Amino acid sequence: MIPIATETEKKPSAVEVVKRQSHHLRGAITEELANDSATFTEASRQLLKFHGVYPQDDRDLRRSLRQAGKEPRHIMMVRARIPGGILSAEQYLTCDDVTSRYGGGSLRITTRQTFQFHYVLKSNLQSTIRELNAALVTTLNGCGDQARNVISCAEPMTGSAHEELACDRAALVTAIGAKTNAYQEIWLDGQKIAEDAQETEEPLYGDVYLPRKFKFGFALAGDNCVDIYSNDIGLVAHVDDGHISGYTLLAGGGMGRSAGVKATYARLASPLGFIPRGDLVPAALAALTVFRDFGNRSDRRFARLKYLLDDRGLVWFRDEVASRLDHPLAAPRPLLWQRAEDHLGWNSQGDGHWYLGLFVENGRITDGHEGTLKSALRTIVERWRPEVHLTTQQNIILAGFLPKDRSAVETVLKAAGVRLPWEVSKTRRNAMACVGLPTCGLAVADSERALPQLLPAFEALFNDLGLGDDDISIRMTGCSNGCARPYISDIAFVGRSLGKYDVLLGGDFLGTRLNQIYQELVPMDQIYASVAPVIAAFAAERRDHERFGDFCVRVGLERLREMAVSPASGNPRP
Repeated sequence: MIPIATETEKKPSAVEVVKRQSHHLRGAITEELANDSATFTEASRQLLKFHGVYPQDDRDLRRSLRQAGKEPRHIMMVRARIPGGILSAEQYLTCDDVTSRYGGGSLRITTRQTFQFHYVLKSNLQSTIRELNAALVTTLNGCGDQARNVISCAEPMTGSAHEELACDRAALVTAIGAKTNAYQEIWLDGQKIAEDAQETEEPLYGDVYLPRKFKFGFALAGDNCVDIYSNDIGLVAHVDDGHISGYTLLAGGGMGRSAGVKATYARLASPLGFIPRGDLVPAALAALTVFRDFGNRSDRRFARLKYLLDDRGLVWFRDEVASRLDHPLAAPRPLLWQRAEDHLGWNSQGDGHWYLGLFVENGRITDGHEGTLKSALRTIVERWRPEVHLTTQQNIILAGFLPKDRSAVETVLKAAGVRLPWEVSKTRRNAMACVGLPTCGLAVADSERALPQLLPAFEALFNDLGLGDDDISIRMTGCSNGCARPYISDIAFVGRSLGKYDVLLGGDFLGTRLNQIYQELVPMDQIYASVAPVIAAFAAERRDHERFGDFCVRVGLERLREMAVSPASGNPRP
């Protein structure tokens, strides 16, 4: 076991105490599962995150239930860990079955390539997790102060480089996973597992795990469909002569911030160094254990790698990583990104098979008034048994079709009222929202329910201005934590209070630049009017091949704000 640094002189946060006293994430979860309460105590709520569970309540009902003197409607969100977002046909069907029985009838694709199951009752929690595990889908490491789901480009291509990246991802997932026996004891068979006195249950994480969450992501150089700079550690694969020669490490990315705490901020990862392929796992573990040993354990608002890196410096962090590798890091290789859009539509896999990338609005797979996507996907998966890939842009890829299957697959989707990717505007395809209200406990505003109300006006505006074929990303979140990665989009709406949002402009569609706050606390019904004049100015004043975010940076925030208050614009600033 790598020694874990002693506590700093500052008093550890309450969560640190809970972790240390939990006996490797056991706590009183088993006992509380058996009681009559519809929810859990605060200590168990903290530990449940490590098991992939967030206790929540239906916030649409909170006030009326309180006024009636009743308890909130307690529900659970269960998040799976699906490395690279890859599921077999059987695993996908199990997820579909589980959400139909226990999860409110819809599957939610997250921006980290996994599924969330909402509206699970406490009484169904153990059955939900057991049935997922029977299909080899775990929820351990889905949340909590540990390395989360490892993401990578979802394109299901054949060839040496893609196969090598898949092997490297699998090796990393094995190395960083929690080893506690608590998960099996609590959720699967209830049997206590004898511990070997010569071994520790958590050789990597110890008794207190990480100061907070930690995110790894993989990308192939040139394709930034995963927003690689938003990860604590980004691993960019370089391909030479058809094989991965090594990875450029990026360190210190993170989207979360607290709107009321100015010292918190979103950050893009910084180039750290280049490592040969054989050093991937040791280098990743070195970076993670530096954070484990030196990260902030007294104030969770600053318990992320980005703050440690900025506090100690990039050179210090590089030296710490190198010392644990026993050799210095080579200089990072230059990175040039050609694309960042998701892999939608029909594409050849390179082996005679084809994959179909389908747009899923805000990642919600459901049957509703706009089509029965959930039923159509089940029909396709049952009939053709494709491999299923979830993407970090909340879409889904079905892989392994023969050319002769394509027409029949499209027929199933059209009969279900599902729009094919080429029938969806770029405006909508490039938009993302987090879940927000009513289930997320952190949300202060709507997002998944609000963004579809805004998009038709933007679609019409882009088309009227001749921008319909431009890649302009719009993202919305219900709070400042940034789950939909709003801080690197061209246009972002970040919830600040009920019905009001900060509007940010000037990100980069390729995911390499943070945007900036343009207007604060804009009411929902004034968002379109606040941004429309800027979009119109871009259409009129853009330079050759200039992107929207680049235009906003070139013109500057003050000029953009002047556009919004210009009488000629007809759109007064809110």
